[in-house]
Amino acid sequence: MSLFGTNNEERTDLTKEESRYVRRRSRNLLGALLIPLRLRLWVAVALILFSTVLRVAGPALVALGIDWALPRAIETDYLPLWTIVLAYLGAAGAAAVTVYFFLILTAKIAQAMLFDLRNRMFVHTQKLSVEFHERYTAGRVIARQTSDLETISELLSGGLSELVVGLIFMVFTAIALLVLDPISFLILLVALIPLAILTRWFQVNTNRGFRAQRVASSTLIQNFVETMTGVRAVKAFRKEKRNEKHFGGLVEIYRKLNARLIQLFGIFDPGLILIGNVTVAAILLVGGIRVLDGALGIGVLTAAILYARQFFGPMEQIAMFYNSYQSASSALEKISGVLEEEPSVPEATNPVNLENIKGGLKFTDVAFQYATGDVVLKPFALDIPGGQTIALVGTTGAGKSTLAKLVSRFYDPSQGSVKLDGYDLRNISNSDLRREVVMVTQEAYLFTGSVAENIQLGKPGASIEEIVKAATAVGAHEFILDLPNGYDTDVNKRGGRVSSGQRQLISFARAFLANPAVLILDEATSSLDIPSEAMVQLGLKTLLKGRTAIIIAHRLSTVSIADRVLVMEHGAIIEDGSPEQLIASGGKFSKLYKAWRDSLV
Repeated sequence: MSLFGTNNEERTDLTKEESRYVRRRSRNLLGALLIPLRLRLWVAVALILFSTVLRVAGPALVALGIDWALPRAIETDYLPLWTIVLAYLGAAGAAAVTVYFFLILTAKIAQAMLFDLRNRMFVHTQKLSVEFHERYTAGRVIARQTSDLETISELLSGGLSELVVGLIFMVFTAIALLVLDPISFLILLVALIPLAILTRWFQVNTNRGFRAQRVASSTLIQNFVETMTGVRAVKAFRKEKRNEKHFGGLVEIYRKLNARLIQLFGIFDPGLILIGNVTVAAILLVGGIRVLDGALGIGVLTAAILYARQFFGPMEQIAMFYNSYQSASSALEKISGVLEEEPSVPEATNPVNLENIKGGLKFTDVAFQYATGDVVLKPFALDIPGGQTIALVGTTGAGKSTLAKLVSRFYDPSQGSVKLDGYDLRNISNSDLRREVVMVTQEAYLFTGSVAENIQLGKPGASIEEIVKAATAVGAHEFILDLPNGYDTDVNKRGGRVSSGQRQLISFARAFLANPAVLILDEATSSLDIPSEAMVQLGLKTLLKGRTAIIIAHRLSTVSIADRVLVMEHGAIIEDGSPEQLIASGGKFSKLYKAWRDSLV
């Protein structure tokens, strides 16, 4: 987890210490992206420095032409004038060619950085533990990968190169003015005082504004994604009007923030123009007096005025791109926050070699509570022999799914240990654990692709015969053959072309093809109708034989295939025994079973 916590990226009231840390974190990320491109960067720097020298030489050549070449041309000596003109044109042409190559090179650098950053985001978020994804909404993750990266892309594709070119040009222009006429340079130096005050005011206010804007933008995307993802619930509960009102409020907040930023820019840009014009007027006044006194040449005065105007010219461009910079800086802060996140369930440093795994599970003094402090599982001990089928029953929130997540190592216990055939799960590599322990959840997520490809996820490279065998075992083969293209049917996004029960059967086939030592079914039969459930029960009896299975279900019909039942209540195991023993005991399970039997009458 990040030093200050993930949620800080959504705040606009960071302390000074937090702000400094966030900026340093962003700079470190930017440096990491630039290091592989340092050779190209040095070439780009050389190109822009050479181009800037050529551009800054223009006014000096004009001064030389007016004060030196023009008097000689009046005396019919045209060679100096032609030399100055050709030098001016040559410098301008060479500068244009150099800038062209600079822009091409910086565009390639920007695309390389974006590719690296986008890939880092995708790879890193996949590596993060389930705990991160449960507290960090899908909308926020999508915002990082879309709008935030697009904002950075806009800056790197044009704004940043313009900013760098402008700043270097201003520095070189000031140096040239200092060499050409120190008095005019002093006037320019005085003008920097109000310029610095105006720029600092603009920087502070836009920094806050763009941070708030990015938060508002992220909230908008998050709300849109959640609404579209849950559109069925929206339709079912007639929530359209409420959503419209809420979303309209978010849009209004975003609009007001943008209006405030536009207002800031509307003050900054005219302020720059005013300071620049006053500076040029002052140089013209002081220089004109000196020209009348014979202390300054007309050409030098002309060049000084040109340099003064050139100095303030990039400032307007910088102002135009400053909003992109601030927005991209805020986006980079958010992305760097995600990339700083560490998996709460780290990969084993020295993983053990698993051999002949039977699926025996042992919980020793295990307890679990979330980072928020909520206790989910109280300390308990539990032995599950290899090959035994366990049914976990209990009311919602009793801790059944959390226990299953500990076995899958989606979480590590807050205390104690969970062992697979004597091996602590923390010492088993993720790849080995995912092969030996498979969980099928109620969601039954299907990826875009064919039915066969979705089943094949359980065993990459499996033959079509193996896929058909797995589907047949769980009772999915018949309905798959009835699909338009059989096993080659595209299930569409999230399995939209098959029913919820059919999606569940496909996910069963996927899990059984994986042939794990431990199979966890987390309310995985809840989407099945009665005929489908009966068909799956037959397949489960065969397929669960010889492997450890943990079945979590509210439907007590599933318990009939279990060797052993654990009844959980408020994070504790309150009953443990065979279904027959617990039914006869008259305890909690017996009452649940009786209520279920009565509901069937």
